[in-house]
Amino acid sequence: MPTPAANPVPDGMPTVTAHMWFNGNCREALTYYAGAFGAEVGEIVPSPDGSAVWHSMLRIGDTQLMAADAPPGLPEQGPTGSTTVGFFLYVDDCDAWFDRAVDAGCTVVDPLVDQFWGDRMGKVRDPFGHVWGIATHTWDFTEEEMAAAMAGAATAYED
Repeated sequence: MPTPAANPVPDGMPTVTAHMWFNGNCREALTYYAGAFGAEVGEIVPSPDGSAVWHSMLRIGDTQLMAADAPPGLPEQGPTGSTTVGFFLYVDDCDAWFDRAVDAGCTVVDPLVDQFWGDRMGKVRDPFGHVWGIATHTWDFTEEEMAAAMAGAATAYED
């Protein structure tokens, strides 16, 4: 017989956890994330017939993500051309992580550049449609320095 949970949030889980949805290719995506982002894949719960992933967990750094194949009729679905959520990875060497992701099959959305807020950052889209910002925080700016850098960035968008 089950016992009452000691805490409303399971041990090791944050209050908010992103749940990635896939269009029948979750198992392939989990393998991909292990190679491209060094993800640790936890237990995979298959559908009764084994054709889909009903639930899985993966960890990248200190972050847990849920992942599953979206069954028909569910309001959440995997990306089909665009996505409503992006992931942002802070890592020790964004250049190495970015290159590894591209080598593993990600396409470049935004190349790595030094951003006005002090990060070196770029974006990639994985083969499953999810977009990942990959960054290393490299500079701490004062409010004045940030305002000047932001004004320069805004001017670049006007061209």
